[in-house]
Amino acid sequence: MALAWPEEKPAEACGLIGIYGAPQAASLIYQGLFSLQHRGQEGVGVVVGDGSRVRSTKGLGLVNDVITAEALRGLPGHLGIGHVRYSTTGSGRLQNVQPLVVECQDGIWAVAHNGNLINAKALRQMYQQAGAIFQTSTDSEVLVHLLADPMYRERPHRAARALRELQGAFAYLLMTKDCVMAARDPRGFKPLSIGRLGKSYVFASETCALAQMGATYLRDVRPGELVVADATGLNSSFFCEPLSPPAECIFELVYFARPDSIVFGESVHTVRRMLGRRLAEEQPAQADIVIPVPDSGNSAALGFSQGSGIPLDYGFIRNHYVGRTFIMPESAQRSSSVDLKLAVVTDVVKGKRIVVVDDSVIRGTTSRQRVAALRAAGAREIHLRIASPPTMHPCFFGIDFPTREELIAGTRSVEQVAEFIGVESLGYISLEGLLSPLKEPASFCAACFSGKYPLDVSQMQGKLALENYSPLLNLNP
Repeated sequence: MALAWPEEKPAEACGLIGIYGAPQAASLIYQGLFSLQHRGQEGVGVVVGDGSRVRSTKGLGLVNDVITAEALRGLPGHLGIGHVRYSTTGSGRLQNVQPLVVECQDGIWAVAHNGNLINAKALRQMYQQAGAIFQTSTDSEVLVHLLADPMYRERPHRAARALRELQGAFAYLLMTKDCVMAARDPRGFKPLSIGRLGKSYVFASETCALAQMGATYLRDVRPGELVVADATGLNSSFFCEPLSPPAECIFELVYFARPDSIVFGESVHTVRRMLGRRLAEEQPAQADIVIPVPDSGNSAALGFSQGSGIPLDYGFIRNHYVGRTFIMPESAQRSSSVDLKLAVVTDVVKGKRIVVVDDSVIRGTTSRQRVAALRAAGAREIHLRIASPPTMHPCFFGIDFPTREELIAGTRSVEQVAEFIGVESLGYISLEGLLSPLKEPASFCAACFSGKYPLDVSQMQGKLALENYSPLLNLNP
């Protein structure tokens, strides 16, 4: 039976960079955001302060297109935050690009967020009923209203009190003209690291950005922790006690993070290579070569080759001037980008029995098109091996697959998925195998595979639940 299905994979919410105490903060933020481009291609923004004034620039598109040399020259200052976005709440219009910058009674605040808040709609309605005006359709903006609320503004530990009202998955960077703050939700869904660059402090979603900036990795922001970088140095407090069980996102290690990052205390490359070895044990195949789906399948394919003894070769070549297919916001863009992203090396695959190793199969359409391209190039047999279990359940914590109907494994057996994709065999790693390389497997959220959510998600809304504005044009000023 032929199945029709939407486009392939999900999207992670965002990438964050913050810095305090560097004379050329904007240039360093640019470098960091460039290395986090894989986390979001929809929009980018930078906010920088010099102690008296705060300046910002943002736009729709890639870092290199939006943050020009001219824009950097107009952003003097020693502290700032930056953000690359893929929308998991709110549409892709310019108003939703972060950091969000607002002026409260006591000055400028800038906010950048990675994650999804499960109580955003209730908080938004509460403030709207009191007369507040929202400028975006993102869940992130509710924190701005909490910070401006006299209930918090006029009390000590204002940011901590506001953060305590949020429920869900978040890593936040906050900025005033005097300081940069970093916070993670009490279960630690989203990664956020701290680095040191000379006398300055750096915050980043991944350690690869710290390395790009020349900073030394110190540690992660802890779940429930609020870290403040200001003229007195680095100061830590907890706005909320860490909650149990922890819920670090396993998809960071499966797909999202760059292989050269340390995320949640784990080497991404090492974990993926070990997953490939375990996959070869659990789902062996008789084949001539192993080929990865670049780039996120590279490490797992290496491990599969090492574990199986089947030689590794490169049957796909990636066009690095085309972005990651599944962090493009619209389905039409995802489908039209597939043929541009990867090319088949005919001499490698022609007449061969091939094991194709990928990190995940979400919607299935991209995998199907790639298999068809391998067939057209003369591949004799194609065995697809996936370094994660079947993704059967929606995510409500910052990954863009919010309904089970969007997931090809949500309502189909492994055999039906294999038939749709068009392969001789399909094998997934087990959930136990997925967790086996991790130092603290109980610390991870694997709800998209198991259906066991660490929080109550019954009130979650769709991606556009807060979207009431449909502009005819989105012009980048």
